[in-house]
Amino acid sequence: MPRVVGTVRRWWVRAVLALTAAVALLLGWGVLVEPRLVLDQERLEVALPQLSGEWTGTELAVLSDLQVGAPWANTGMVERAVAAVVAAEPDAVLLAGDLVHGPPATRTIDPGAGTHLPEAAGRAPNAGRQVEQVLELLAPLAEAGLATYAVLGDHDLSSGAADELTRGLTRIGVPVLRDEARRLPPPTGEQPVTDLWVVGLDAVRPDTTAAFAGVPDDAPRVVLVHDPTGFRSLPTGHAPLTLAGHTRCGQLGVPGLPRWSRLGLDAEDEAVADGWSPAGYGAPGNRLYVTCGIGFDVAPIRLLAPPQVVFVELTPASAG
Repeated sequence: MPRVVGTVRRWWVRAVLALTAAVALLLGWGVLVEPRLVLDQERLEVALPQLSGEWTGTELAVLSDLQVGAPWANTGMVERAVAAVVAAEPDAVLLAGDLVHGPPATRTIDPGAGTHLPEAAGRAPNAGRQVEQVLELLAPLAEAGLATYAVLGDHDLSSGAADELTRGLTRIGVPVLRDEARRLPPPTGEQPVTDLWVVGLDAVRPDTTAAFAGVPDDAPRVVLVHDPTGFRSLPTGHAPLTLAGHTRCGQLGVPGLPRWSRLGLDAEDEAVADGWSPAGYGAPGNRLYVTCGIGFDVAPIRLLAPPQVVFVELTPASAG
């Protein structure tokens, strides 16, 4: 009997040691390797309704959730992602918010309207420096002459630096869209048959009436929003392609279930944590894609949810 007990004890010790080693390897990968060395360059081809032929092949690059100023901020990966975008020479770059990292704010989620921030926690002590870093990191986009547009995220607002960030981005040629739309530069430099619009929604209680006011009903458009929560409240056919961030794909994926993340599993309501929304999600004619973004929220870890830059190639949708 003592020999059997000793064998069982040794087996348990080995099992515990193996489990400890596995956890240590996972943590090492999630903290030191995946978020800092692995950049997912996702490429999508999207048939956009009402898009005229001269826009065929138009490429958009999407960056989100830089979270500059967060603990162990992932600025090295931000530089790498920006460099990848510059090298790709897209027709436009879309920044989906949370460029800086702010303190927690009193926050409520309304599935019909998105994120509400009724009370910010106050200006982050290093908010000014965070804004300076963001402008430095994004400067290569302006230097490359890439048309770039941004929306703000909840962290940009709770940091207390939203106005400063907006002024700084505008200064380097990046308009911040808060419930407004802009025409994208024509692909050939000549007036196209149809204009292509980017519509930016505010991070707090977006006013969709104001955002779409200047966009003709039959014009092709891409909607840029930080938080995907309010997607289902967008009017029918107004958002044939909506691009969002915010979730960071939960930062922790579920092995064997690549479309499920910690965020998706924890959500009280149906949520899209990453990738395309399922069929029937949102109003008819609307479609949502959520990018994993670059940085961190609280914990400096990414596991099965690597930093991501998304390239979207647009083609006209068939008339049928």
